[in-house]
Amino acid sequence: MSTPRLSIGLLFGGESPEHEVSIVSARSIAQNLDAERFDVQPIGIAKNGVWLVNGDPFARLAAGELPERGTSPYSPLEKGAEDLVLPDVFFNAIHGAFGEDGRLQGYLDMLKRPYTGAGLLGMAAGMDKWVAKLVWASSGIPQVPYVGLTEEAWTREADVLREKVLALGLPVFVKPANAGSSIGIRKVKEAAELDDAIAFALAYDRRVVVEKGVDAREIEVAVLGGDDPLVSVPGEVHVAGEFYDFNDKYLDGKSWTETNAKLPEATRERIRAHAREAFRSIDAFGLARVDFFVEHSTGDVYLNEVNLIPGFTNISMCPKLMESVGVPYGELLTRLVDLALERHRQGASKKKGFESGSDWFA
Repeated sequence: MSTPRLSIGLLFGGESPEHEVSIVSARSIAQNLDAERFDVQPIGIAKNGVWLVNGDPFARLAAGELPERGTSPYSPLEKGAEDLVLPDVFFNAIHGAFGEDGRLQGYLDMLKRPYTGAGLLGMAAGMDKWVAKLVWASSGIPQVPYVGLTEEAWTREADVLREKVLALGLPVFVKPANAGSSIGIRKVKEAAELDDAIAFALAYDRRVVVEKGVDAREIEVAVLGGDDPLVSVPGEVHVAGEFYDFNDKYLDGKSWTETNAKLPEATRERIRAHAREAFRSIDAFGLARVDFFVEHSTGDVYLNEVNLIPGFTNISMCPKLMESVGVPYGELLTRLVDLALERHRQGASKKKGFESGSDWFA
């Protein structure tokens, strides 16, 4: 007797600026999940936050549809889908805010369903570049000098913060603390450009990180698993322009990547060790891409950031790095589902309640 297929609720789209990137990732996932084990149910999240399940969610999101929300105030499902049966496992392919920052994970926890990727804590810490830097500093992982600022602080004391930023030395990179795919980022080479760059980043987030620019190679490592993860060999992004921006990643394609960067063995092992520690220290889980700089002049290694829902087509860097260490794309997807089930079992085995033995609360 054959084992029933698991139903997979494939979540994609979302309310972040990375909505379109998510659609591309999810299409690839849907086409490559093991059809003998999994029954895929696409769940597209429109830009108004409503979950689409009827018809072809891929086509509906691509058309920019903004569906009407259903009658239940506690459910994000579209009207007419209120009786949808929960899938066995959610596969999260939503990049950026509302998918990669802990909010969706908290909701799925309340639904008591397994889901791929890290939990609320790991996602929230990994998404916020400023918070992640503070955690990694406590673990002794080297990073480039930076200044963090909030929209309120910039309004209140721009002169003080401007002085701190310029003390880093130019150029600097100005980034929204909570964004991905290089959205909202500008490279500042002249002091006169700084205020506009900060305003640009603040349009995407109320928290901004300004990092000292270093003349460096961009190195990426893929990490898969839980507390004792598999860490890939380092790969390299050969950047064609000023930096690896959105257009270059998804539209122009002038930069190129290789999955086995030419680095001294000691540097390779240092990067892999830092990637493992960066992953574990924020309670990451599932799959991540951990990005580094290797300075040209010194060979020094600096941790840049972690991406807990990296680009997910079969030609994206993270799956390619996993394939280079013996985990092909289809198997990678299966492992992520299995990891989701295992993490859910671990959580379900823990005590949730407590009884004091008295009625003091009555």
